[in-house]
Amino acid sequence: MSKNVAQKPPKYDVKIHSIHLEGTLKANASVNISGDFAVRGIKVMEGSKGLFVSMPSYKVGNEYKDICFPCTKEARAEFDKAVIDAYHQVLSQGQATVQKKENSDQQQEQSQPVMAGM
Repeated sequence: MSKNVAQKPPKYDVKIHSIHLEGTLKANASVNISGDFAVRGIKVMEGSKGLFVSMPSYKVGNEYKDICFPCTKEARAEFDKAVIDAYHQVLSQGQATVQKKENSDQQQEQSQPVMAGM
């Protein structure tokens, strides 16, 4: 028996655990889906066509098989967008932090008295 229950779209709570400035691996992440299901071991990768999300996987012969994955094209697009948006948000927050530190350093340099030698 199935009920006609309107399903709400999943809510993705993405945590970016680490950012990598060098190489093709750009970030490690985990995603909590609607507070019901968590996925760890997600990677944000840089490919020839830009950023993409790599799901946790295992190797079989010469190929990798995803351990878990969105089942539809629409779900995959929504999941990937949530992860990449979170990655960009962390990058922009980091950039803002660097800019604030640079501005603070410049202000300190300008306000410090210059001591002449004796």
